[in-house]
Amino acid sequence: MSHQILLRNARIFNGKKMLEESLSVLIEGSMISTIAPDQHFADYRGEQYNLSGKTLLPGLIDCHVHLCYTASGDPSADGHKMGHSQLTLTALKNAQATLRGGVTAVRDCGGRDYMEFGVRDAINKGEFEGPTIYASGKIICMTGGHGHSHGRIADGVEDVRKAVREQIHAGCDLVKIMATGGVMTPGVNPEDAHYSAEEMASGVHEAKRFNRRTASHAQGTEGILNAINAGIDSIEHGIFLDEECIEKMLAAGTYVVPTFAALHNILNIPENYDGPKIPDFILDKCRRVERAHRASIQAFYKAGGKFAMGTDAGTPHNKHGSNADELRLMCANGMTNLDALRISTFNGADLMGLEGHGLIESSYAADILVVDGNPAADIEMVADCANHSMVIKAGRIIS
Repeated sequence: MSHQILLRNARIFNGKKMLEESLSVLIEGSMISTIAPDQHFADYRGEQYNLSGKTLLPGLIDCHVHLCYTASGDPSADGHKMGHSQLTLTALKNAQATLRGGVTAVRDCGGRDYMEFGVRDAINKGEFEGPTIYASGKIICMTGGHGHSHGRIADGVEDVRKAVREQIHAGCDLVKIMATGGVMTPGVNPEDAHYSAEEMASGVHEAKRFNRRTASHAQGTEGILNAINAGIDSIEHGIFLDEECIEKMLAAGTYVVPTFAALHNILNIPENYDGPKIPDFILDKCRRVERAHRASIQAFYKAGGKFAMGTDAGTPHNKHGSNADELRLMCANGMTNLDALRISTFNGADLMGLEGHGLIESSYAADILVVDGNPAADIEMVADCANHSMVIKAGRIIS
């Protein structure tokens, strides 16, 4: 018989809603077996934990991380100093910190020379502890485009198509295409569309032809529209959404992954920080786009748009393991606590295509976060890792 764990008398957020009564959850092996009132398990004598006063929810899902990034003030300089062995170990260390922080699945939205693929494979096979990882491989960008120092540069419809094929050949789980400029690349503007509509459509079509999900770094309005019209699955950041963007995303069911933590951590540097300085061009662009970003996300939320949680963890001062901070930021920007919980669990699994995850239901993966109190009333119960009382991955208690 598989190893069993019984979690007793918990308040349960099942990934979509808060259940009305306290229930007990039996885990068998790596799966959730039975969810029932506690009296159903009156004769159970195995490993068990009383969770009265606590809330049990699916493990958090972060749909935008960079496992090879160090959260340094100047991550580009940091990355260029590291060889392949250091990048691999960095990715593993960051993945394990992420799991301890309550996140049981992530999308890596841009790595370095496929070093993160080895970490993904080892963790997904159970050789190391860590979250389930889906990885995009190299970002695909135009000459001089956002991320060109470490991405796959491709220009023109045929070259973009070839770049997608290269990521698939390397073993990617999703394809990430850079639709616009960005904050952290010198000499580019977030507002500018980079790929043409035709180039974007070529890349997305090729990814979908081989059953890969797609994500687009998309900040400026024209580039966002190019990505939406191409059939992209998710818009990352979504800084300059207009009414046309919102209407088209609602019609297509396009997700937005806001990554509030990325701007927040750049613009709120700890007073006692004495590490590498964030370059001025990054700070200047962040200040310029912060208000537009907040307004865009709030408008899409009010319109009933689909969100998944993402942090951009690894960018300056945006530490792996502190991913849950994003829930606090989502609520500070107008989202309800229950919506933030839903966005950070079930919606993430839906966007990733991660079947059998993101819900507390029988026959689903036993990827579970247990927190103190009631996060529907106080989001800090999830957002502050000090309030996490248990992290379970594939039926194993991690912390």
